[in-house]
Amino acid sequence: MLAQNLAQLSLQQTIDSDEPEMESNQHLVQMILLINCLKRYWSDRHDFFVAGNLSIYYSHLQRKTEDWRGPDFFVVLDTDPNPQRRSWVVWQEGGKYPNVIVELLSPSTARMDRGDKKLIYQNIFRTPEYFLFNPMDGLLEGFALHNGSYVPIAPNGLGRLWSEQLQLYLGVVELPLPQLRFFDPDGELIPTAEEAEQRERQLRLNAEAQIQQEQELRARAEQRIAELEAEIARLAGEHG
Repeated sequence: MLAQNLAQLSLQQTIDSDEPEMESNQHLVQMILLINCLKRYWSDRHDFFVAGNLSIYYSHLQRKTEDWRGPDFFVVLDTDPNPQRRSWVVWQEGGKYPNVIVELLSPSTARMDRGDKKLIYQNIFRTPEYFLFNPMDGLLEGFALHNGSYVPIAPNGLGRLWSEQLQLYLGVVELPLPQLRFFDPDGELIPTAEEAEQRERQLRLNAEAQIQQEQELRARAEQRIAELEAEIARLAGEHG
């Protein structure tokens, strides 16, 4: 599944996107993880477009030769989910910009992501929420647009950041390497397809084990009842 996703993204990037390859395999895996988890969680919705490392063209002269940026992950709400898009062309999308952007930091991009890109997303895109995540050390930052400027999003007690746009938390899961993940409003991790399958399998195994245990207890109880009845019959026979 991962290999298929990588191939699809590679094809997507070569057709109509000016974005370079991801900084590392970890960055690519992280991007795919965010995309797949959100698509799965919103599988019953048909009003959003989510993509990663895809060029957003926003020239006021409507030229693809100037003014573009390619966020590592972005979501546009209240739009056609058409997966055939090879880029996001603002003037062909009714002037819509992303509602949420996530940039995956690396030594070569961190300064740009915190500087010029942040200003573009704030002043031109007017993107309501902007998140920064470093897949190597787990650093997560978030900003929400307030009165025209980005202000930091305060973490909750678990260090997670609330996205008003997505109605989800973004938080870090510590694995062999940190992962940025989505959490529902109740704080439950939004699983990948594999994690959901594993969870369902474990629940099924637990249910089967509980049924077996109940059957064994019932069999023991029936055996004990039979023994007691036999004992009562024997005693009745002796005193008959």
